[in-house]
Amino acid sequence: MSTGEYSSTGLTRAELRELNRLAAIAVPASAEYGVPGADDAVIFADIVGSLGRDTNAVREALGLLRDIAGGDFAGLDRATAAAAAMALLGRDEPAIAALGRVMLQCYYRDHRVMRALGREPRPPYPKGHDLEPGDWSLLDAVRSRPPMWRDRDQRGK
Repeated sequence: MSTGEYSSTGLTRAELRELNRLAAIAVPASAEYGVPGADDAVIFADIVGSLGRDTNAVREALGLLRDIAGGDFAGLDRATAAAAAMALLGRDEPAIAALGRVMLQCYYRDHRVMRALGREPRPPYPKGHDLEPGDWSLLDAVRSRPPMWRDRDQRGK
């Protein structure tokens, strides 16, 4: 990974190295399935280029990773780095969710990954994708929430 090509991302060289190492651990390459890891040059460039509004959250997640690792995560041996990465990814925090979301969205839009999954590498529209009928009870929590809007007819009451 040449960090010079990512200089406009807002991440430091050290943060890019850590993100690349974390991507390799979180979504490793698989020769068995014929898929690259999330640290693949094309996929990683997409991850870094797609950070956008999540840049600060990713920076926060990388800071947590450094705390867990006790310093330089990118310089750790394989086993220690994997343990630190799994400790981070096991947390239920918004910054970790943002990090996971950006990594996975870029990984699963790579044409090699889509082909390995038996899917045509194309946008979902205009052809669309068939979905199996699902369990609609999963929406019960959303249906039971109170409205998030003000009813126009109830103004002033």
